[in-house]
Amino acid sequence: MSEQEPQYQLSGDQFKADPFPTFAKMRNEEPIYRLELNGNPATLWVITNHEYAEAVLRDHKRFVKRWESTLSPEERAKRQPEPLAEQMLNNHMLNTDGADHTRLRILVNKAFSGTIISQQRERVQTIARQLLDQVEAAGKMDLIDDYAFPIPIVVICDLLGIPHQDRDKFRAWSNAFLTPTTSHEEWQDQVQFLQGMLQYLSEIFTQRRSQPQNDLISALVQAEESGDRLSETELYSMVVLLIIAGHETTVNLIGNGMLALLRHPDQLAKLRENPDLIESAVEELLRYDGPVETATTRFAAEDVEIGGKVIHRGEAVNVVVTSANRDENRFDHAALLDIERENNRHLAFGMGVHYCVGAPLARMEGQIAINMLIQRLPNLRLAVPMEELQWSNAVVIRGMRHMPVEW
Repeated sequence: MSEQEPQYQLSGDQFKADPFPTFAKMRNEEPIYRLELNGNPATLWVITNHEYAEAVLRDHKRFVKRWESTLSPEERAKRQPEPLAEQMLNNHMLNTDGADHTRLRILVNKAFSGTIISQQRERVQTIARQLLDQVEAAGKMDLIDDYAFPIPIVVICDLLGIPHQDRDKFRAWSNAFLTPTTSHEEWQDQVQFLQGMLQYLSEIFTQRRSQPQNDLISALVQAEESGDRLSETELYSMVVLLIIAGHETTVNLIGNGMLALLRHPDQLAKLRENPDLIESAVEELLRYDGPVETATTRFAAEDVEIGGKVIHRGEAVNVVVTSANRDENRFDHAALLDIERENNRHLAFGMGVHYCVGAPLARMEGQIAINMLIQRLPNLRLAVPMEELQWSNAVVIRGMRHMPVEW
């Protein structure tokens, strides 16, 4: 191996199509791996086994979400302020720590309460039924575009109070937001494109200030106007996060989950014959090939020794949850899909204080969408060979761009 080659190939179409052999190799050889780019050590650690992944996700004191939180007051004073547009995109609860994170989380928790999730159940069933009504006679569809995407985006638009006809705009903005950039110039181009989303939200916020409605945006605007609960940048960032996280995870839970079932016809048949297994089935699909590949980045607030390695203050840490969920030391027969698996404490929605606030909604949407799909379309199958499926190159999200199916 030349000095310019990375030890593990963690990008590219071939890797994205099947990252699991690479992750298995990393778990066995270097479960805490310092990533090297072009032969130069980078301050990025990649964690792939369950034990260390769970430890980092739980330790919100020593592994923080804002890099600025790792700086001394003197170091912080020397930093240039982040441009306003970037603050409006990034100042949300996934990127905050301590009291700020708690305050922001309390504001949105009520939108994902058990009562509201129960109220949305019938709505999700209706949407799924209508979508299948539209395509059933055709005998084919793109499972992502025609089914997996519309269900959660309609629901999150309902909760926030965004017109359904604008959902495709948010899909384009979401794709841009999640697409990795390799230079500052690319990031600047991305921010320029996302200015359209910020302008759109500005108009929505103006409407809700003058005419509040029974939706989450109205509640957030009113909280922002109360003085010290939500800043202007927090308002924008929170809605951006809810829109993107509120549908991307469910789209890929449905897509990846159905692909896993189609590749395991015995498990698919078992679920079709026993629909009551759907709850344990969805938990297993989340573990086996979940919608989030890598948790959002943490930073070491101090020097931390873990697994015999020292992660220095300020260095970045990426927890690969899809790898941790296939750890043979945590799950029996981890590489096998078993929809009746017990003791299935996966990390698909994270762990600790940053556990996904929308997890109950995503679970409910996934359960309904998958069960209805396999009951309505018993002859469902892939319409293209596996190797022709195109996977997103997003760093955090794991999912397909399209999934042609037929029946």
